[in-house]
Amino acid sequence: MTSDRWQPQQPDKFLQVSAAAGPEPPLSRPRERTPGDARPGAVEGRSGAVPGPGPSADSRVSPAGKAQHGLKEQYRVGSLLGRGGFGSVFAATRLSDGAPVAIKRVPRNRVRHWDQLPNGTSAPLEIVLLHKVSTGFPGVAQLLEWLELPKDIIMVLERPERCQDLWHFIRARGFLSEEVARELFRQVLEAVQHCTSCGVLHRDIKPENILVDLATGQAKLIDFGCGTYLQDTAYTHFAGTPSYSPPEWTHFGWYYGKPATIWSLGILLHQMVCGEHPFRRGQNISWDHQLSLPERLSQECQDLIRRCLTMLDVDRPSLEDIFCDPWMQDIHLP
Repeated sequence: MTSDRWQPQQPDKFLQVSAAAGPEPPLSRPRERTPGDARPGAVEGRSGAVPGPGPSADSRVSPAGKAQHGLKEQYRVGSLLGRGGFGSVFAATRLSDGAPVAIKRVPRNRVRHWDQLPNGTSAPLEIVLLHKVSTGFPGVAQLLEWLELPKDIIMVLERPERCQDLWHFIRARGFLSEEVARELFRQVLEAVQHCTSCGVLHRDIKPENILVDLATGQAKLIDFGCGTYLQDTAYTHFAGTPSYSPPEWTHFGWYYGKPATIWSLGILLHQMVCGEHPFRRGQNISWDHQLSLPERLSQECQDLIRRCLTMLDVDRPSLEDIFCDPWMQDIHLP
């Protein structure tokens, strides 16, 4: 069954926590710290405590204990939304104003990489990356607050009232019409471009990590647990979902961030308009593979998918090229 217009669905889940390997530190990590890089309107989380109205009356309680107590006072935690190798995500409600949020809990022993926030606070790399991209941009789920407990790292993230991840959104329809797919794909491209401009590489772009606000149609990129800093040199460690890894990683053990992202975007677009992953599970993609696409797809859509899934990474389009592609402009070539 296909859909040619926006059809709101019941919310399904917010985050699916990736079970892939953790992020690697880049070969040359940027260390700049910009004083003006704070998140507008966000609660400035601190390692070991949640910002609150004032100190606890019980001075015998540890800072982490106070933080945990403060968390329960500020949020009502609801059902489990997702669980994976990095931890668990729960639906929650902010008690002060009834706003829906998601609370992600990551065991401290699963945090492989730490860095510093602009104020000098040590934090897990995922939080540092979220801090860089959480600048009020609507296409990325905003980090509202975070805290450090003795055994867990807690992240509080925005969560639309009625939402569904893109995997379930596609599954409910079989596949998406080119019109609906184009609008959602454009938003994902804008989110990736925003992350790139912030020096962040997501590394796990897939339908499960794209949230659709069912009331507005806004797409949001979520789960930066596999993310790292964007670098110009090659990466020699993989983090993400193996079935979305580019052929250069599979065959040679290295990849460059930008063309690897384009490969995953090609798989994403294929899933949107075809309803399935272009490569069978466990399939070793050969250099002479021929991608078979449904005849119902416009030639422009087929061409864009094939360009993104070009085996040679230097032959793949850039993000700017995709924005200007005829299919993205809804131009039909003669």
